Amino acid sequence: MERHDLLHEFPQYQEKIHQLKIDDTHFSALFDEYHKIEDQVHRINTGEEVVIDEFAHELKAKLLHLKDGIYSYLNK
Repeated sequence: MERHDLLHEFPQYQEKIHQLKIDDTHFSALFDEYHKIEDQVHRINTGEEVVIDEFAHELKAKLLHLKDGIYSYLNK
């Protein structure tokens, strides 16, 4: 299964992501939360972690919501 870390999702923003992680605590928290959830979704998708479907869908929805918020943040 393919990973969906932010640097691969938004390659055009790699420098900005790095700078925001250093300078902006709110962005850094969003970044960390995104990667924590992305890691869990990856473990579910690869069968390393087993959860009920509802929980998996909730995690994926939360991941998309975070990704949208981060994208908006990057476009400021």
